Amino acid sequence: MGGFPGTSLPPHLGRALREGLRGGVILFKPNVEGGPAQIASLTRAVWRQSPETPLIGIDQEGGRVARLRGPWLAVPPMATLASSGDVDLAHRIAMAVGRELGAAGITMNFAPVLDISTCPTNPVIGDRAFGTDAQTVERFGLAWLRGLQEVGLLACGKHFPGHGDTTKDSHVDLPTVDQPLERLERVEMAPFRAAAAAGVAALMTAHVVYTAIDRDRPATLSPAVCTDARERIGFDGLLVSDDLEMQAIAARWSIEEAAVQAVAAGCDLLLVCWSEEKQEGALQALVREAEGSSAFRARCEQACARGAAARKRIASHPLDDDGVQRALASVESRAIAAEIARRTAP
Repeated sequence: MGGFPGTSLPPHLGRALREGLRGGVILFKPNVEGGPAQIASLTRAVWRQSPETPLIGIDQEGGRVARLRGPWLAVPPMATLASSGDVDLAHRIAMAVGRELGAAGITMNFAPVLDISTCPTNPVIGDRAFGTDAQTVERFGLAWLRGLQEVGLLACGKHFPGHGDTTKDSHVDLPTVDQPLERLERVEMAPFRAAAAAGVAALMTAHVVYTAIDRDRPATLSPAVCTDARERIGFDGLLVSDDLEMQAIAARWSIEEAAVQAVAAGCDLLLVCWSEEKQEGALQALVREAEGSSAFRARCEQACARGAAARKRIASHPLDDDGVQRALASVESRAIAAEIARRTAP
């Protein structure tokens, strides 16, 4: 799944989608600066070039991680939302977010955050988490993922098996969590286990070393996490890597090494969010490995089957420009915006 510059689909990426050489696209702020009509035009182009229902992903969590701003629904940080104590409100907000994204042709939201904010000095999670205990994160995380999926989007819980207890940001360095396995399974992994039981479509891996599970490799590259731990929580959905261009990975492994190791470990979909050259390098490395190893080819076939199963769950379709505008101005969206403002006012 690749990212790209600009507000329109580059020809090379259109061809790659058409030929089945990309699993989908991820949208960031530079892709969505032109407003609802531009975004809808972009996603419709992706849909046209895709031989099957496309994976079009975005990080629309709420708070500081929301690629779409006004007139899209403004959602407070998850910690603020959970402090209301109203799980039903969280569910209805997630449905409203999902309806807006689906109207614009987006099929996958990289949310909810299922990390637990157990480290006050964590530089990257903080108020993105629903709370500081597993029970709160589980209750609100399940409400959020169900709301997204009930309106036809794929939810993707992150960052498995938990990024909340780190003191480093994996965008810039490789964090380590030294908690014992008993603690990881009881605390960090509990919301992910609940999400798996609730039928979450996808989970995203953390670029974090968990010394009790694998001392040598971050979760994204670790079979002990991506295969063994995912089995322990009962998850057989789509396992998505976090961006392989983040420094936790890129400073230590080439894109070719990271791509092969991530798929071999058990990742089904790889995010390469910025560089066309690195996207192509990752693809060619996977092809070479699959041509030379029957075991790796079988792992790729398993990953493709999980991707196909996820696509079948998508029930949203892009609307025309007027349809998008109506979705953003709907009675439901206006009502939930008013309720958010009333319930989360200081």
